[in-house]
Formats: sequence, C-alpha cells, structure tokens
Amino acid sequence: MNTLTRRTFLRAAGVSLALPVLESLQPRAFAAGNTAPIRRMLFVCTPLGLHPQHFFPAEAGRDYASTPYLDVLKDFRNDFTVMSGLAHPQVGSSHDSLFSFLTGAPHPELRAGFRNSISVDQFAAEHIGRQTRFPSLSLSAEGFGLSWTRSGALVPPDLYPARIFARLFLEGRPDEVAAQARRLRDGQSILDAVRGQARSLAPSLGARDREKLDEYFSSVRELEERLASDEAWSKKPKPRVDAPAPQNNLNPADLIGKNRSMFDLIHLAIQTDSTRLITLLLLGTSLVPPIPGVSQGHHDLSHHGQDPAKLAQLKTLELEKMKTLRDLLEKLKRTEEQGASLLDRTMVFFSSNLGNASNHSTRNLPVLLAGGGFKHGQHLVFDPKNPPPLCNLYVSMLQRMGIAAGNFSSGTGPLKGLEMA
Repeated sequence: MNTLTRRTFLRAAGVSLALPVLESLQPRAFAAGNTAPIRRMLFVCTPLGLHPQHFFPAEAGRDYASTPYLDVLKDFRNDFTVMSGLAHPQVGSSHDSLFSFLTGAPHPELRAGFRNSISVDQFAAEHIGRQTRFPSLSLSAEGFGLSWTRSGALVPPDLYPARIFARLFLEGRPDEVAAQARRLRDGQSILDAVRGQARSLAPSLGARDREKLDEYFSSVRELEERLASDEAWSKKPKPRVDAPAPQNNLNPADLIGKNRSMFDLIHLAIQTDSTRLITLLLLGTSLVPPIPGVSQGHHDLSHHGQDPAKLAQLKTLELEKMKTLRDLLEKLKRTEEQGASLLDRTMVFFSSNLGNASNHSTRNLPVLLAGGGFKHGQHLVFDPKNPPPLCNLYVSMLQRMGIAAGNFSSGTGPLKGLEMA
C-alpha cells in the first residue's frame, strides 16, 4: 500500500479503526504528584434565563445595591461576582443557543451545517480528568446536556439521581467488577494489536501520511492511558458517604425538587473528590411546577411579554430556584478541605444561554461566578453592544484550574476585571 486513504482500516479482535481516527489530545497540565490546592469547576445552566430586572444590579463595582434574586444570596455576597453585558459572539437568538452555551461555537440557530466544538469542561478533562475516578460528570434534569466532545458529539448526560449515586458510591458485585476489569484489559490488547499493524505501514508512507499516523499514535497513547487509569480506578473501593441513596423524582414538573436532588449529589461528588468537572442543565418545562402561587408553566411565564401577572409568578418561581443555589453554596462553604472550604476550591458558574427568554435574546446573559479563589464581591459591567466574549471568562476559569490556556473557542484571553485571590 503506497498511501493512507480514508478507506484504510486496521482490524483486531473484531474491531475496525479508520486511520487517522482521532485528533491528538492536548497534554495534561498537572503531574500526578502535584501538591497545589485542588480546584474544581461546576457549570450550571438555567435554560429559560432569569428576569434581568430582578437579577442585575443597577450599579457597577463593590458598592452595588442588591436585587431580589441576589438578596437570596446575601450571606455570600463576598463569595460571588455578578457580571452583566456578556454574550457569545455570533450565537443568534434561539433556544438552540443552548448547544453553544459551554462551547461558544457560532450559529447553532442555523442548525443546517452546524457542527459543535468541544465544551470547556471536556477541554479541562483532557488535561486533568484522570486525576479522579470520573474525568467529568454531565448531569441534566432536562433530558439534554451541556457537554460536547472535541469532535462535536454530545456527551450523554446522567438524568436520574439514584443511578448517579450508584455510579459514584455503590460497589458492583464481585463478578461485575471482574467483568469490567476484563473489558478494560481487552480494550488495551485491541489497541496494542492495532498499533502494531499501523506501525508496519509507516515505511511505505509519504511525509504527510506519516504526520497523520503520528497524530493517530498520539491518540492511541491517550486512549491507552485512559484505559489504564480506568483499570486502576476499578481496583480501588469507591468512597463511603453518610447519605441515603436518593429516590428518582418522577414528577416532570417539579423543577425545584429536581434542582435540590442534583445539587445534593454534586456536593457529595465534590466532597469525595470523585470528579472535579461537573455540568448541570436545570429543568425548563411548560408544565406547572408545584410551587405555591404559581399556576402556569415555567416556559409560559418566561415568555411573559411584560404581562404583570406572569411576571409576578415568574419572580416567585425564580426566587425558589435561587434558594436552591443558595443552599448548595452553603453546603460547599461549610465543608472543609485541607484548611479551606469547598467553595473556596470550587468555581460555581451559574448562568443561562438566554439573556431574555421572552424574546429569545442571547445578549446580556445573567452570569454569576461564586467561589473558586477569585476576588469576589463585585458587579462587573461590560458594554452589551461591544462585550468581551463569554469564553474569556472560561479562559479565566481554566487558568484558575492551573491549565495553561491562553484562549478557548471565541475567547481571546482572561476576562478583565476578574482577579484571582
């Protein structure tokens, strides 16, 4: 064979791999023996936005007058920064902007021809994911998810608290553990065989094809390291927690109950260092939630058209949502790790893909960043007509994780005005 074509396959143990099949992954930023403080990121999206007048302060800086939604978080005022004016460039006004919430990929609203890019959590997982049993967790109360692979494929989210709890904390039967170990070993042996076949092709290839093959080998090595890491973790007992297994909330309208179940699990996952990268899509529904004073669905209320009655009910609903965030921050704040609180170690990003759900605007997104070792207690204001890309905030968060990222997606550098503590 003289050239490496798109139809070239390597075959081993019944598995076929096209060459090159994977893009090279970036090297990990941390060595295994790194003793720096553990850092984590949690990304939460409320898909129907937050009513701007009840969220954004009128004043910039540290002396801003609070708002109804920020009043709920008053005990944590010095633990978070609220930001206004931010948006993703070239992401049009549509519910489909959810696709680009953590990727910054342009024009998801066009659908035809749209191809997503890697989400910020998965970008971080390529660097630090193997330091924990689970490189990342994609969670959802909605049925969809926020995490996307480097090739633009959706990472299937976990939807059910009982199943998530079992993955995190319950050991399988001995035969199930042994079967998992065999599957991992089989995967490694398949990669070994395919790699040997691929290497034998190298002498007959041109320079460009050898470059592609080198990229392929890099990907294979990454997969081998991932398999080895998975096998090592499979031999270690899962952490024990003093918490009962949760029950699945099967009420599709109970957005507050679903929030609380997911936030409780997130606290446990962070407390046990089971993962350091979590995404969560909250529930947005047309069903009427079981909240006193609310008689219409969340979707209908968010598309209020300035109707006073709808706005009043929307405020009631969103205040309850903010209380679930407050309770999570409280749990993280009171849980200690190596002389610091989990909130000090965890960046909690709470936002939406919509700035104003009533007209589907994706400008001036509601952004709140809590914890994680930044200088908080302020309202950062950016010009909504010419804002820095939201991905600049993601760059700041990646750098706080210790990842040497000068840019990410549309981001051109760290967000100005947000300083590390």
